Amino acid sequence: MTTTSSPDFVSFQVRDLRASADFYEKHVGMRRLPAPNPHAEVFSTGGSTFAVRTLLPGTDLDTLGQPGVGIAVWFHHEDPRRIHEALVALGTPIVQEPFEGPFGLTFSFRDPDGYVVTLHSRA
Repeated sequence: MTTTSSPDFVSFQVRDLRASADFYEKHVGMRRLPAPNPHAEVFSTGGSTFAVRTLLPGTDLDTLGQPGVGIAVWFHHEDPRRIHEALVALGTPIVQEPFEGPFGLTFSFRDPDGYVVTLHSRA
């Protein structure tokens, strides 16, 4: 019997593809990859791939209370404090202020579409 592996691809459906891609690249520090799909911007996150993509038919983020509620998406970053400070200066909503925990320095923010994302320093 074969075993399913850990997640290797995660994507968020977003209202404005360019704005979301710029946010993750310029402010969260992700590295954008060439993508053959005109409906997605793809980032390398090390062991997996992350993307922002246009909305699928029938998806209306404006009718949701919070996109992705109940799902936790975490990314590793060597210096989450620097990212936190930059996001605060940008006016990004911080859901959980930085704290030291089992995964190192950790904090959570809300991206432009309302998804909650956590950054942590210890892989």
